[in-house]
Amino acid sequence: MGVVSSEGLARRFWIKFRQESVFAEYTPFVVCLASGDLELETFRNYIAQDVHFLKAFVQAYEMAEDCADDDDAKVAISDLRKAVLEELRLHDSVVQEWGVDVTKNSTPNSATVKYTDFLLATATGKVEGGKGPGKIATPFEKTKIAAYTVGAMTPCMRLYAFLGKELQVFLDSGESSHTYKKWIDNYSSESFEASALQIEDLLDKLSISLTGEELEVIERLYQQAMKLEIEFFSAQPIVQQTVLPLSRVNDAAEQRLIIFSDFDLTCTVIDSFAILAEIAILTAPKADQSGLENLNAGTSSVDLRNSWDALSRQYTEEYEQCIESIVPADEGKTFDYEGLCKALEQLSDFEKRANSRVSESGLLKGMNLDDIKRAGERLILQDGCTGFFQQIVKKKAELNADVHIISYCWCGDLIRSSFSSGDLNVLNVHSNEFVYEDSVSTGEIVKKVESPIDKVQVFKDTLKSCSDTGKHLSVYIGDSVGDLLCLLEADVGIVFGSSQSLRKVGTQFGVSFIPLFSGLVKKQREFTGENSSKWKGLSGILYTVSSWAEIHAFVLGP
Repeated sequence: MGVVSSEGLARRFWIKFRQESVFAEYTPFVVCLASGDLELETFRNYIAQDVHFLKAFVQAYEMAEDCADDDDAKVAISDLRKAVLEELRLHDSVVQEWGVDVTKNSTPNSATVKYTDFLLATATGKVEGGKGPGKIATPFEKTKIAAYTVGAMTPCMRLYAFLGKELQVFLDSGESSHTYKKWIDNYSSESFEASALQIEDLLDKLSISLTGEELEVIERLYQQAMKLEIEFFSAQPIVQQTVLPLSRVNDAAEQRLIIFSDFDLTCTVIDSFAILAEIAILTAPKADQSGLENLNAGTSSVDLRNSWDALSRQYTEEYEQCIESIVPADEGKTFDYEGLCKALEQLSDFEKRANSRVSESGLLKGMNLDDIKRAGERLILQDGCTGFFQQIVKKKAELNADVHIISYCWCGDLIRSSFSSGDLNVLNVHSNEFVYEDSVSTGEIVKKVESPIDKVQVFKDTLKSCSDTGKHLSVYIGDSVGDLLCLLEADVGIVFGSSQSLRKVGTQFGVSFIPLFSGLVKKQREFTGENSSKWKGLSGILYTVSSWAEIHAFVLGP
């Protein structure tokens, strides 16, 4: 079987549901496994459950091979079945050192049963859009069942290959002391990757003749299999203390969990500057037609756009110059928070001058509050952002949690309207505000949060007001230099995205940037007692993520 192209069905499904794999990776079981300190009894239980998975795979492959009508497909399925049988033999020989008797019968847990029942039901045709056993009228119907069955198995193979590669980095190349090295080596091996590619290629070939509706059935099966696999990892019984999920590690009775987040490009896909500029450009012609007083009425949309573009260019050029001027020539070897604060005072002065320039331009005058709210309601947020906040709000009392948005955005109404659905209107928003007369903006801005210094002051004031006892666990999520002080002050600072200026400034002042998953594994390794897992601000360490799924999995779990 050849390598799957980027256009293949299996590849497209993996890309589409790739973020869901994070919820398997960020389970206590996998983090403890990666750290090497997973309790042996937990691993033994996992291996015993995995045997039930593998046996179900063998049975499903046999049924799929019977349904396939193509000789090449039959050979491929047979090869994959033999690989699983070999893996079962590997279990028998390798896990003896872990004291697991795979020949001994064990009872599958509920998560194992859910997946194996789902897989075998699929292999017998009991799937949405398919026909039940005994109702398969034609050979083509049987071929569809083969495709459905392979579709329900493919994400498991790809997920294990993914986890194997993710965990391989935690094995010291010069040492063999990692307790679970053989397990990690097996799933990160070229041979296992070849098997994952083989089943993906097979899924592509079995799906060629299917209709759009039938392909949708496979997609649902793929997603359901991924969900059940995540439940399997989450269901592994963990007795030992772990560093995640953060909301469960935190003692809600003792201290408050306070989540802070930036808005622009952390929550949003597009900067609010661009949204408000577009509303202003579209507002002027309407104001002119209705006879409303508007500084920009009668000005063409082209001229207004040119004015906004000029402001944007000037801001970008001066911002880059400011960043260059505040960064020390030599990279700091130790964390220098005081030096960073002094440097960011210059950036704060720049941000205030830029905002004054916008106010004085008059370009914000004449914007209707209803237009702003509609734009906010339609604003595209980062994938997973809304779901994360909804879960926090839903479990607010249980978690003893609160959420605060701290933003440079000129208009708090835009932020509030973007979180107006799903009970998110309870989020606390700290930002600048437009001044209105009869629901029309005057062009003035009530300037509350203009700079890194303003942001960190709001952060500190909020912490003081959120807890009577003063006990709290704070998380700050941000993406830019303006968030740097808040990120460092928070007990857990999470950097979303890949801002070069943020990393450049931080690095020069001795800040360390560590991928969140790696940081959790390291922290789990250091877990030796009650106080060893405590998160504490001003450590000089920030954790990086590329998706809100990572944040969700870390803070709340699956």
